Amino acid sequence: MNILDRIRLVRKALELNQGEFARQIGLTQTALSMIELEKVTLTDKNIKLICATFAVDEDWLRTGKGEMFGVESPYEKELLETFGKLTADTQEFILEMARGLLKRQNNK
Repeated sequence: MNILDRIRLVRKALELNQGEFARQIGLTQTALSMIELEKVTLTDKNIKLICATFAVDEDWLRTGKGEMFGVESPYEKELLETFGKLTADTQEFILEMARGLLKRQNNK
């Protein structure tokens, strides 16, 4: 598996299509598609943007070693620990709320 395969895995793990993923890192859907198809070189800047925007571990993205998502803040760590202790119904509810909040944030 190469870095482009891992980018696709990140996108799918986040349940984002190419357009949504690209927009969040400042690219067009076409540009991201060209990168994923290896028609355009993936830049160091784009790698860093993906990692910063989506809390992806840069070492994992580049090499495949470690975990896909790094924990960047104590809030994120606490949230993940708490989320894992909730029932499936409650997790689904929180995920729906989080998606709504993200959509609202991105529309500002």
